Order: sequence, then C-alpha cells, then structure tokens
Amino acid sequence: MGSENYEKFAELQRYVDWSDDDAANIRGVRAVLLPHVGAMVDDFYARIDRHPRAAAVLTEGGPQVARLKKTLHAWIERLLSGPYDAAYAEARYQAGRRHVLVGLDQVYTNAAMARLRSGFVGYLGDALGDNPEAFTRAVVSLNKLLDLDLALIEDAYQTEFLARQQSLGRENQHLRGALAARGDHGGMVGSCPKMQELYRLIERVAPTDEPILLEGESGTGKELVAAELHRRSRLANKPMVVVNCAALPESLLESELFGHEKGSFTSADAAKRGLFEAADGGTLFIDEIGELAPELQTKLLRVLENGAFRRVGGLKEQRVQVRLIVATNRDLAADVASGRFREDLYYRINVLTLKLPPLRERLDDLRLLVEHFAGDEWLWGDGFLHTVQNYGWPGNVRQLRNAIERAKILAEEDELLVENLPPEIVRQSQRPRRGSLDGSEMDEVNRRHVIETYKRHNGNKAKTARELGINRRSLYRMLERYGIGQSGGVGQSGGVDQDGN
Repeated sequence: MGSENYEKFAELQRYVDWSDDDAANIRGVRAVLLPHVGAMVDDFYARIDRHPRAAAVLTEGGPQVARLKKTLHAWIERLLSGPYDAAYAEARYQAGRRHVLVGLDQVYTNAAMARLRSGFVGYLGDALGDNPEAFTRAVVSLNKLLDLDLALIEDAYQTEFLARQQSLGRENQHLRGALAARGDHGGMVGSCPKMQELYRLIERVAPTDEPILLEGESGTGKELVAAELHRRSRLANKPMVVVNCAALPESLLESELFGHEKGSFTSADAAKRGLFEAADGGTLFIDEIGELAPELQTKLLRVLENGAFRRVGGLKEQRVQVRLIVATNRDLAADVASGRFREDLYYRINVLTLKLPPLRERLDDLRLLVEHFAGDEWLWGDGFLHTVQNYGWPGNVRQLRNAIERAKILAEEDELLVENLPPEIVRQSQRPRRGSLDGSEMDEVNRRHVIETYKRHNGNKAKTARELGINRRSLYRMLERYGIGQSGGVGQSGGVDQDGN
C-alpha cells in the first residue's frame, strides 16, 4: 500500500477515535467471538440467497460459495485478531477494489456489515450480559472497528470506481484498436504482420471451390481457419463436417469417410452414411491428412477427381459435390519425397496453401491472446505477462489457452498468478535472457526445452507430451523435426526413448 493510502488509513483511525484501548477491548472479547465465526458465515450466506442480485454477483449462482465462505471466515478472524496496521489496510483496500471489479453495489456491503454487526453484538450479549460495563466497552470498540473497516472499503471502492471511470475513454480507445486489429475473423486473435497476411489470404481464397491446404504446427488454430473459410464461402449456409485422421484408427477411418453397407464387417448392423455424404453440397474439413493410409489416399484422390466413391462393402457408386479443406502439421513435401504420401494427391490438394504461423513467430500477439482467454472478469499483472512472453510455447495457442485455464482453476481470487501456470512454463521463463527473441531464436529455445524435458523423463514420450501440453502425435513430429530420439541422438542410452505411460 502506498504512503498516501496508509496516511488515509491513519486519518480514518483518528476520525473514529480508534485507540490502543479499543484494540485491547477487542482482544479481551476475541476468545468469546471466535468460536461463533463459522455460524456467522453460514448465516451471512443464507441471507444472501434471499437477494438474487447479490447472490448472482457474489456467488455466480452458487459454485463459488465454499471458497467465498473460506475467505469471509479468514477476514473475520483477521478483524478480531489484528494487528490493525498497513498490511491490514492493504487487504481491505483490495477488497474494496474487487467490489468494483465484480460490479458489487456498496448497498449490499453495508447490509452485510450490518448483519455481521448484529451477530457480534448478540454473541457479546450472551457472554457479557451480567457485566454491563464490559459489554458496553466491547460494543463501543467493536463498532469503531467495523466503522473503520467499512470506511476503508468504501474509500477504496470510490477511489477505484472513479479511476476506472476516468480511464474509460482510454480503455474504449484501446478496445476499439484491439477489435480493429482482430477484425471479424471467426474467433482468431492476432494483429501481427503474419496474422494480417493470413486474414488477407482467407478473404481472397474463401470464395473459391478449389481444395485448400492448411499447414501449421499442432495448436496453431487450423480448425478455426477452416471454419472461417467455410463461413466466408458461398457454401456458408450448407453443412461443414470435420474429421481428424489422427483420432481414428485406419480400420474405422475408411468407414467414417465413405460410409458402409449393412454386413460389410462384423459390427456393421446397419448401413451408414459417411462424412462425404453428410457434407454433400457443403464443406468437408479433413484434419491431419498426413496420417491418411496409402489406400485411403487413393480413394480420396478419386473423389477429388470426379466426386465418386463407394461405401465400404458396397457396389453402388455414390457421387457428391464437396468443397474440401485439409490440414496437416507434417511436411507433406518431404513425405512425398520419401514415398509416404502420394505425389498426385499432394498436388491436387495443394492448389491453395495457407501457412499458419507458430506462436513463437507472433510474440507481439501474446497480450491480445491473454486478454482473449482470460476474459474481462480476470486480473493479471506485468509479471504474469512477462512469464508468458518468455516461454517458447511448443504447443502454440492451444497450450497457451490450456495454461490460462489452469491458472483460472487454481486461482483463489480473481487474479491470474504466475505460480498457477504449469511449472515448466515458470521454470523456462525464469532463465535469464538478453533482449527479446525473434522467431528463429525462440525455435532454438523450444528445441532445447523439448530436449531437456525429454531427457528428464528418460525418453518417455507420454510423460514428455503431457508436460509440454501437446498430444503424442505432435510430440513425434517435434522430435522428428529437432532430430531427438533418433539413432545416435538424444535419448538413446540407458532405457531412453520409451513409449510407456
């Protein structure tokens, strides 16, 4: 708390005639009141339920009651125990500030304080009824303390409220700038040059019916881009169907894509339409197309050439008109060169290619992304942003979103704290660096980070993927790209390079 606020606190103490004798009187009845704190807290929240507006603000309809009860219990104990110093005043100042943040009207604060005051006096009357002099001294000092506390909260509330009102114009200007930077991009967030170029390409290629290939690492938002391409196309009022080749075994993927006839395999109790039929007239988005088996690559090429296919176990030829969008986190050109991916299919889907930048190449967007995932109801300071900006994010935007969700879940109040981020993020961000890093330097930081994590888990890929916040297939691509776990490379001695969980 700044010296100005502490001086204001001391002035409030003088205003209510608070003295050392009052503090001694509170200490004298503390043992009488502390055993009843739990009952007072329960009564307070039982009363809140009678006021729907206050209940909605304070408890968001109920799920936060246990945490808020714990906070209120701790405050009452602090109120009765002291010391009434700068640290105490800082805690109450922050309470008043939070009231503005959550939109809690001070009328309810006054009503709550009155309810607690009544409870205190009632318990003192029961305990000191046969000693009117001690009862009077205790009630007078308690009233001074509660008046001081309420005045402190109200002063903080008014100060914060006025500060927010005065900065509203600047905040609105900032928000307008941020919205202009984001534009109407279907949930995609970013204003860096690479994202601006991506937005421009989406606008240009969305109206075409040609296949579109989206290239980018795992977690860069390929499905969001596909959805935006569909939304901006002439097929926007038609269905968009999504399938992830990496999420299904090869034995099921063919049936999922092309459908099957009854009896075509053991569990085929009835005929089933495939996703191509479901997407007829609209858009089919095939994610992780690099995982498609060679036989299915052939069938997919035939559909792209003439719109024809047969269901599994069927003889009748089906025809569809589907706009195809595909995505991969693999280097398909390298896969073509190695014979893993059909060259003719590659050139057929590679008519229009959009490359999605990894997060390490768009570090200027981190503030916007944190604002987007945190939401208006959460606070976060420069330390939190600094930590986020000094991590390599191998899992890209998806990993950032998950890290912020973790910080929300672990938060005790309404502020995102560094210590609630995943430990590997905190650990890497604390390493000293010289200046800011460009994309290639950040890629090298990522490579070292992946190597260290892989070695620390003795080559266990499942544990490495979990700590990095990515799935195992993405980890395989990353290990391949960085040359980790290959013969003679990192992690090939003493039981390393394991796939176990």
